[in-house]
Amino acid sequence: MVNKKDVLFLEPVFQERIWGGTKLADHFGYEIASELTGECWAVSGHPNGQSIIKNGSFAGKLLGELYTEQRELFGNHQSDRFPLLTKILDANQNLSVQVHPDDKYANQYENGELGKTECWYVIDCEKDAEIIFGHTAESKEEFIKKVNGGEWENLLTRVQVKPGDFFYVPSGTIHALCSGVLILETQQNSDTTYRIYDYNRKDKNGDFRKLHIEKSIEVSTIPHKPVDMVHKVSKLDAATVTTFVEAEYFTVSKWEVEGKYSSKHDKHFSIGSVILGSGELKVNGHVHPLKKGDHFIIPSGVEELTVIGKIEIIISHP
Repeated sequence: MVNKKDVLFLEPVFQERIWGGTKLADHFGYEIASELTGECWAVSGHPNGQSIIKNGSFAGKLLGELYTEQRELFGNHQSDRFPLLTKILDANQNLSVQVHPDDKYANQYENGELGKTECWYVIDCEKDAEIIFGHTAESKEEFIKKVNGGEWENLLTRVQVKPGDFFYVPSGTIHALCSGVLILETQQNSDTTYRIYDYNRKDKNGDFRKLHIEKSIEVSTIPHKPVDMVHKVSKLDAATVTTFVEAEYFTVSKWEVEGKYSSKHDKHFSIGSVILGSGELKVNGHVHPLKKGDHFIIPSGVEELTVIGKIEIIISHP
């Protein structure tokens, strides 16, 4: 009999990027293909890189296929595709300055793709590392003028970051990771990115990378509207639970456990990513070892889970 109430562990997919490095191997022990590995698609049902189920009755299944064929595992979630995508990004160099469309625009102009609202948890970073987050233009005319004039230092807003920082990045937000930042990203299940500036970089063939100036201008939020995030912190006997965001597409929290922590589970499903430490996960009588770099899904029907150890986990659900 298939046990549909056990944890699903996932095999990540790695993506080479011009700005990538080796931190995914150095920090998490992953086997990466090259020294330009920029992204770990840790929990992905997207056609451009699907995670594979590692354990149990569904071992070897692509996550997207499992979502389609066994929707009850995911609480019969209404989305026609697995709704979220969890990544770890190693920004060894600056990423392009970019913006993502919302659902309506992406559906119309990107072959039915979802829009892309995302958020970042800073796992680690170099001293004085920063990100680009927002811009200074007060009107579309000012925005276009500065873009066309290459006034990037006057247009782009830079923010210093440190480990433990969290940023919510709604669609329409001008943004970029800068060099020396390692993040965990929770996002809509989308791979649509519009580059507005790329430091005049060339690819391995010596060509300038494609920009999407017109689409970037169309979808950017002008003026920039920062979202005031209020973190909710619950200090329990053996755990500190910090809820970073409860938004339209996802809720994201961090569990810091030292000892034994049990939690009720009443979601369609939940995603877990171990970012530090080790321990055990107990669900419905099954005990699973956990280590840094593990990624898993708690399916629908699981009513309670228990984490034992000294461990930090990012938990998300739609």
